[in-house]
Amino acid sequence: VLADTAIRGHDLDEASALEAKRLAEEAMKDKSSQLDYAKAQAELIEAVAQLQAIQKLRKDVSKH
Repeated sequence: VLADTAIRGHDLDEASALEAKRLAEEAMKDKSSQLDYAKAQAELIEAVAQLQAIQKLRKDVSKH
């Protein structure tokens, strides 16, 4: 899945991404329909990607 928008490093918010991940995981547990499950899964993928980007930025910054 590719995002159709770019997120700048300074726009990444770890707390928001963690909360989005938690909410998506909860929504996936309570799958009332296939569409809801697919939406929650997409939100989870996006949140995980944001968290990975934050971790990579931290590594890059700590190298300098």
